[in-house]
Amino acid sequence: MHHGHRGINHPVLNLKTGKGEITSQNHGFSVDREETEAHPNVKITHVCINDNTIGGMEITNKNCFSVQYHPEASPGPHDASYLFDEFIERIKVSKN
Repeated sequence: MHHGHRGINHPVLNLKTGKGEITSQNHGFSVDREETEAHPNVKITHVCINDNTIGGMEITNKNCFSVQYHPEASPGPHDASYLFDEFIERIKVSKN
């Protein structure tokens, strides 16, 4: 990435819900889209609206997911707080 994603108010599209989320970010790299799309067990879940870079993914044959921003941002955007609920739910399900 030439400039990276730094600061607040970066729009991200959640591909699962179709909703836009406002995020806080601080990184100067991105995940390679070609490599990700070519992998059969990786699903892109979020896309950065400003530059179409990958904003989140999950491994379909494992119990894991990730995002390329700060869902814990506070004070600031709280659009991604649901990710913590999903994380806890995955832990509960995997224990059963």
